[in-house]
Amino acid sequence: MKSIISVYKIGNGPSSSHTVGPYRAAKLFGARFPDADRYRVTLYGSLAYTGEGHGTGKAIRSALPEAEIVFNREIDEDQLPHPNTMLFEAFKDDSPQGSCRIFSIGGGSIRIENEASHEDHEVYPQRNFSEIAHICRERGISLSQFIYRREDPLLRNKLKGVWDAMEDSIRRGLSAEGILPGGLGVARKAKMLYEKRCYNESADVTMNRVIAAYAYAVSEENADEHIVVTAPTCGSCGVLPSVLYYMRYDRGFPEEEILDALAVAALIGNVIRTNASISGAECGCQAEIGSACSMTAAALASLYGMNTDQIEYAAEIAMEHNLGLTCDPVNGLVQIPCIERNAVAAMRAISSVNLSRFLFTTRKISFDEVVETMYQTGKDMNEKYRETSHGGLAQIYYESI
Repeated sequence: MKSIISVYKIGNGPSSSHTVGPYRAAKLFGARFPDADRYRVTLYGSLAYTGEGHGTGKAIRSALPEAEIVFNREIDEDQLPHPNTMLFEAFKDDSPQGSCRIFSIGGGSIRIENEASHEDHEVYPQRNFSEIAHICRERGISLSQFIYRREDPLLRNKLKGVWDAMEDSIRRGLSAEGILPGGLGVARKAKMLYEKRCYNESADVTMNRVIAAYAYAVSEENADEHIVVTAPTCGSCGVLPSVLYYMRYDRGFPEEEILDALAVAALIGNVIRTNASISGAECGCQAEIGSACSMTAAALASLYGMNTDQIEYAAEIAMEHNLGLTCDPVNGLVQIPCIERNAVAAMRAISSVNLSRFLFTTRKISFDEVVETMYQTGKDMNEKYRETSHGGLAQIYYESI
């Protein structure tokens, strides 16, 4: 498996696979052909269907100004190497200089057809959670200790940069008001949620409201195309930071422990993307929100000092109860139902940890098994439920107005 830090990418929303990935691809292609006087980028699959709502053209043009963007919706997904396929072409005096296909594979990561990437560098010989857990038990170490022994010595500093960016997105989102762009008329709600706490609320109600406000804050920043951290994607970027921010500032956990929890969360995300997918275009929203929920449950369980079996069970519960979740964004925007889903997934992660604390010795399903199930479910899912806005809520919404 690759370094866990590559799970976290800092960039502009609203979609890691539709903005962060295409931007990185455009930068790379432009550097290869700097003398070209014209570029054409053809988008296929999910990028073609929801790229306009996600701002894919804008992201590409921020790296390749004036690039011609073509949304090719005529080729079926089963004819593509990946649901997020881009064809980059460079021209000089109307003569072709070069071209290549680049795939946005989820979480802002890209892969160039028939080429290896620096992101392909293997850090972990273990491929799944079972192998990792075996090492931890054999050596009597925690998951975070296992991670720090395998990774770059500067990992903690890198995690600090990730955490700083997460904190910033929450603070900005909590102070912002207004209507999100895109034409749906969705109002920002984070500030209102945060400020409407009541003195006679129970502790649990206050916690839920505050965490929801944090999740909304990040997700609304993402929808407004501001800087967020993929965790593991832009569409699911509010789940993990909301819970960890609450534990840091409302419960008083030290930052060093938050960074360790971030490492454990990334390890879970790493296992998922290695053995399945974190791309909504490939496996539906279960791959995005489901993965984020699973990462958050593992992070929180780690923060509470729970053992490896308890952490695994928390991550497994979180993923299992997101199986089959479709990706059907209204108008191709990362707003409805995406923003609400971040808040709901944060609550589900907490519930998963509460169950795992006492019931971990009774579990029958391993984390690796539920990850494999998620992948198979995603592959079986009709393409209209995988980030194309062709079905589900995206279609019903427009039929009702």
